[in-house]
Amino acid sequence: MLDMDVQREALEEALATLGAVLQEQRTPYELLAVGGSGLLLLGLINRPTGDLDVIALLQRGVFEKLESLPEPLQVAADQVGEALGLDDRWLNTGPSSLMDLGLPRGLEHRLVTRQYGGLCLHLPSREDQICFKLYAAADRGSDDKHYEDLKILEPTRDELIIGARWTVTHDISEGFRQMLKECLASLGVEVSDDELG
Repeated sequence: MLDMDVQREALEEALATLGAVLQEQRTPYELLAVGGSGLLLLGLINRPTGDLDVIALLQRGVFEKLESLPEPLQVAADQVGEALGLDDRWLNTGPSSLMDLGLPRGLEHRLVTRQYGGLCLHLPSREDQICFKLYAAADRGSDDKHYEDLKILEPTRDELIIGARWTVTHDISEGFRQMLKECLASLGVEVSDDELG
């Protein structure tokens, strides 16, 4: 397993290179990123990550869902990926469906912003990452990387309850609610239906 600093340095290099290309082409972008790479950039996890998930583009002060990367950004990302030997999808919009039913309330006030030349990257805070990781962990189970990431974040009971209330706005099925309760129980948190809302 690669050292966290080595992983983070490689990701920072890719983002700095992409930002330089975008600046040179005068095509700046402001993106909202989630997932493992965001946690890595914040120094919150140390597992290797192969891609950066971006889910929204900031336009006129509003985050708008990204179904796919805008063409100038995709071309620049491809150039950087080829130059640095990265996977074809090192920058992708995989989990953009998170935007469909709303982000955690107040997320925009807790963002950590990193500037890389023509690329401005907004990263959700630890509290918001807990929401995203709990959603994925409940859906995928305790053998998944998202569950491990969630444990590393060491969420408090209150943080897990806040996260759980957000997740049930994204999946209202009884099956998901049951999986969520099981996931929380495995983390030492028992919840009632009233607490979930």
